[in-house]
Amino acid sequence: MSNRYRAVRIWLAAVAAAAVAACGGSDGGASGGMSPAAPAGNGTLRVALTDAPACGYDHVYVTVDRVRVHASSTASDNDGGWSEVIVNPAQRIDLLELTNGVLVELGQTQLPAGQYTQVRLVLKPNGAGTLANAVVPTGGTETALDTPSATQSGLKLIHGFTVQPNELVDLVLDFDACRSIVRRGNSGMFNLKPVIAVIPRTTTGIVGTVDPTISGVTVSAQKAGTVVRSTAPYANGDFVLSGLDPAQSPYDVVFTAAGRATAVIAAVPVNSGATTLVSTTAAPITLASAASGTVNGTVLPVAASASVRALQAVGTVPKVEVAHVNADATTGAYSLSLPIDAARLATYSATLPLTFAPQPATDADYTLEAFATGYVTQTTPVTVGAVPVVKNFTLVLAP
Repeated sequence: MSNRYRAVRIWLAAVAAAAVAACGGSDGGASGGMSPAAPAGNGTLRVALTDAPACGYDHVYVTVDRVRVHASSTASDNDGGWSEVIVNPAQRIDLLELTNGVLVELGQTQLPAGQYTQVRLVLKPNGAGTLANAVVPTGGTETALDTPSATQSGLKLIHGFTVQPNELVDLVLDFDACRSIVRRGNSGMFNLKPVIAVIPRTTTGIVGTVDPTISGVTVSAQKAGTVVRSTAPYANGDFVLSGLDPAQSPYDVVFTAAGRATAVIAAVPVNSGATTLVSTTAAPITLASAASGTVNGTVLPVAASASVRALQAVGTVPKVEVAHVNADATTGAYSLSLPIDAARLATYSATLPLTFAPQPATDADYTLEAFATGYVTQTTPVTVGAVPVVKNFTLVLAP
């Protein structure tokens, strides 16, 4: 695979119809069933994994040891009050095998009703023998993925949610694996820089079919230029953008692939508990061939661990993200390949097939955005062409 995004979604289901919950309790292993009925005021935490497309990797392995939750956003590793889903034995999962909303159940644990604000995903550390956490670059060999925080204290998320007595609460931890992997110069090593969002679980989604003869396609649902969900189509071209929040409807659906013009469907609506169809097998979405240009440079300071993305206005859509990359952890270098030819735009209609029209006004024109946690985001316009464009950034600390 050589697609741009790879996201992992961890489904957390707090079900208030289970046995009494105890801090640190667990019921590891794959499970889709519910615990026996129990006193009101208690629930069950159930955990699973799913994923979306890759970005230059054949495999991305993580070994999940446990998921921890706590009522306090400031609770430390050794404080009391943690509840856990312990995965026993720990599961080594190839994230790239999970696409279009497919889930792998990790297990469940009893959970008291109440307010929770902190979630941590804990990975097993690398050791002798098979690497617990590793990446295989496209055409390369398996290499360790350095995940110190994930293996010691867990990937920390601050997000409030409430488990009410006798009610079901579903959360999704959307772990964007592609955005979370950072190269370290020419060493052949990789760091984990976790990018994880917490969203509600829902069956709402967008489905369709892309021409299966086009390789390396990424399909994303975006909101105001922010990728909310992304996936890689199956071999037959079918795709599913699952777990979309109807409260954020409508979404712009963006199609990208190397050597192809970007295609956008504007204002696709989603309704609770339903899926919205944007194309069919009989009339799949095609992407026009397009020349590509390169923009590269560095983002300093290197310690910022910055990222760069390319945004583009497409007709009536003010901006969509066309590409994203993490700057190198050793040098701060980045490189993006972007279509030179005009993007195509269609406005959603329930009557299919949709018609895509070129938008010449945006031909080869982009806005680069360099950003890092704790730093002021910088933007600059760029027009790509046959000659590579160099754009360097120096970020400043946020006030």
